[in-house]
Amino acid sequence: MHSHTHAPSSTLRPPLTLRRAEPGDLSGVLTLLADTAEWLHSQGVRQWPRGGFGPERIEPLIGERVLHVLDADLGGLTAGPVACIALDGHADPEFWTPADRPADARYVHKLAVSRAWSGMGLGDALLDWAGATVGDAGLGWLRLDCAKDNAGLQRYYRRRGFTHLRTVDLPHRASGALFQRRAGGGDLFRQLGVRELVDA
Repeated sequence: MHSHTHAPSSTLRPPLTLRRAEPGDLSGVLTLLADTAEWLHSQGVRQWPRGGFGPERIEPLIGERVLHVLDADLGGLTAGPVACIALDGHADPEFWTPADRPADARYVHKLAVSRAWSGMGLGDALLDWAGATVGDAGLGWLRLDCAKDNAGLQRYYRRRGFTHLRTVDLPHRASGALFQRRAGGGDLFRQLGVRELVDA
């Protein structure tokens, strides 16, 4: 009768859906990014501007269909996205050089998970989804840049199988630590039971 107490934690997680962001998602994404940026600042990390990003930074990602949001089905409640990720071919020219063969990779931007959902593996799963998407496109690398002085975040990416290529130290950029991982995905995304509506 009490066997439910031994159920795996995944059964306690509401259904999750990954889909392309639409214009109506703008405010929810901006709030998620602003909350994440504030949390980063509270940790002493200058990864993103305090207060998050202006809509002019996010609207183009929605328009280009490269921003994805992760929704949780909370029984009809309309909450904002619990996570977001952008995946595109934009290799920042201040960081990536022609010798890096930038066209053979896709780049992660604006990866954020709501603090209420932290510790559940959503960031890991989104990175795995991104890696699988890059592999399906016939490309070799999943790449990203992160804050050059954020040792904790850099350790996280190393644990997730990324290799640190180099750090580009530009005085006007907080970011600059460059990481890449071979394309291909793990099983985390499927294990979480996330529905994909990204091609809808």
